[in-house]
Order: sequence, then structure tokens, then C-alpha cells
Amino acid sequence: MEPELSRQPNVIVDNKVPEEGKSLSPFQLALRRFLKNKLAVSGVIIMALIVFVAVFADVIATHDPTRADLLNVEQRASAEHILGTDGSGRDNFSRLVYGARISLLIGFFSMLSTVIVGGTLGALAGYYGKWVDSLIMRLTDLILIFPFLLMVLTFVAILQRMNITIFIVVMALTNWPNIARVLRGTFLSIREKDFIMSARSIGCSDFRIIRKHFIPNAVGPIIVNATIMMALMIIIESGLSFIGAGIPQPTPTWGNMLSEAQSIRVLRNNPETWLPPGLGILFVVLAINFIGDGLRDAFDSKS
Repeated sequence: MEPELSRQPNVIVDNKVPEEGKSLSPFQLALRRFLKNKLAVSGVIIMALIVFVAVFADVIATHDPTRADLLNVEQRASAEHILGTDGSGRDNFSRLVYGARISLLIGFFSMLSTVIVGGTLGALAGYYGKWVDSLIMRLTDLILIFPFLLMVLTFVAILQRMNITIFIVVMALTNWPNIARVLRGTFLSIREKDFIMSARSIGCSDFRIIRKHFIPNAVGPIIVNATIMMALMIIIESGLSFIGAGIPQPTPTWGNMLSEAQSIRVLRNNPETWLPPGLGILFVVLAINFIGDGLRDAFDSKS
């Protein structure tokens, strides 16, 4: 009688790690958490559609958005003018399409310049501390004391003109304290970590430590606050243009289109003039906030 063979368990012949056992990088984990957030994904889809319209505005627009036609002032919607015309006879649909491009550009570059200025100052304050931290934080407190609208109107009065470049510079000079405080707090929490002390003990330069250790660990808060800052910049531009302190006419921005609603006649009889840009601002701000919330949850290491 043959001896009974002992049953051997299934053995993995190769040395490959099973797919489910692979370790994911922090970025991959953040991406996985972000894609599970339905509101964040819907925000990305909305922003993709609006960016598509902004990029191909030259193709989508049917008229020159800056050309006035005094013979067709405040026309209602028609086959020639899909959304009618404004108080100067400019085509509202073309201004809406080009306004998406300019409003997004203003929001993005205002956010970018603000993050660069505030991020640099906040990083210096958080990394070096001592008198550098005290000096930058006192400057931050000084700027935060003054009302934002008053500072912007002061800049406009001094410069006596406003265009897209000046607007972006003014936004960077007046909004950097918030992002500086956020990044300073992040750097202060990282500064005393063991891996930072080890890098200093082996003689790494300050620039290398900031580039290799601080910035990768602070990228989450930077991205989250940058997205929220972009939405804020679009709202600020719209509000300032509505009261006449923003981008001047005839530059097509959504804020300039909303300024037409200052007329009671237009507000009551021509909703196609001010309602589409208002909805555009609403959807863009909601989409960016959804994306920002999704990024905040994705980069949260405790989630």
C-alpha cells in the first residue's frame, strides 16, 4: 500500500508581490481618496467643460466681444444674438465665452502670484523663526488690519488706471498674508521633526532641506489653499468690476457683464444679460470649492 502523500499548501513560485499587497505612494493614496469623492469628481468635470469653452473661445464666439453696435442696444435674444446685446450693443454670448477665459486667467494668475509671495514669506518665517518670523508676522498683521476693499481702492486711486496685469499685482500684494500664515504653521510643525534634525546634522544646506523635505510635506496644504484662493479671486474680480473698481470696459469679464444689472430696466427686462455670467461664477466657484474639499480630504493623512 503506497504511503499517503502529504498535501502541500499552494506555494507562490515567483517572488512577485500580489497586486493587492503592493504599497501605494502617498500621491497614489491621495488620488484614490480623491476619486472616491463624488462632489470633487463632479467639480473636475464642470471645470473641464468651462476650461474647454475658455480655450476655444475664438471658435465658439459668434461676434467680436468688444465691438459696440449702437443700433442694436439691449436687444433681446434672437437668432443673430443668442443672449441678446448689452447697453453698448455688444453680443452677450461672445462676451460670456471670452469672459470665461479672462475670468479664469485672472483667477489663476492672481492665485499663483499670491501663493508665490505668501508662500515664500510664510516659508521663511516658519523655517528660520526668531527675528525673521517676528518681522514677517508683524508685517502680516499690519496688512490684515486694513480693510481689503479700502486697500484696493487706494491702489486704484494712486495708479489711476486698472488692467489685468495691475489687478493681478494688486491682488498679490493684498491677499498674501492668509497663505503666509498657513504655510508658516505647516513649516513650524515640520521644523522639529527627526528627519529634519538628521538632515541638519549631516550638513545639508537650508535650500536643500526646504526643497527636499519641507516643500514635499507642505504640498498638500499649498494645493488646497491655492484652489480656494482661485475661487476667491474670481469672486473679488467680479465684485470689484461690478462696482467699477475692477477690470474696465470693454474687456469682457463676468464681473463687467454683471455690472449691466445695475440698471433696473436691464435687471427686470433683460435677464439674459446678467443671469448667464452670474450662473457661470456660481458654477465655477462651486466646482473649485468641491475640488478644494476633495483635495483637503485626499491629503489628510488621518483619513
